[in-house]
Amino acid sequence: MQNVFWKCKPFDQLSPHELYAIIRLRNEVFVVEQNCVFQDADDKDQRCFHLMGYHDNQLVAYTRLVPAGVSYPEISIGRVITSPAHRALGFGKALMTQSIDHAYRLFGKQPIQIGAQLYLKKFYESFGFVQVGEVYDEDGIDHIHMVKE
Repeated sequence: MQNVFWKCKPFDQLSPHELYAIIRLRNEVFVVEQNCVFQDADDKDQRCFHLMGYHDNQLVAYTRLVPAGVSYPEISIGRVITSPAHRALGFGKALMTQSIDHAYRLFGKQPIQIGAQLYLKKFYESFGFVQVGEVYDEDGIDHIHMVKE
């Protein structure tokens, strides 16, 4: 895998350029690529940490690290994105490894809950997540809740 430089910051320490890159990547994947019309600005970002992976000074991977009690009773990893132009290069696996490590560092080692797109179930299982509950529809895409103990 190619070199990735990782940054993790709380919302109020993001530069305008970092915030713009995050919003641009989230729109590129969740709105345009996945053809979902949804309210991405959900008032959770301000309470979260933002993990950014850069390659050649370009944001190529991102997650939102969510404290317990914001999305779920457990801590959470959300808005998991790898740039479409940089997929199949191992950035997604590196992103999840970094996300789990950073979540434990920030919030302590405790269960992590995610709302995962169903087609990525095996990907998340490879990191120790297990499905809890039934399949549900979110913005026209099948999802499942998963927890890593």
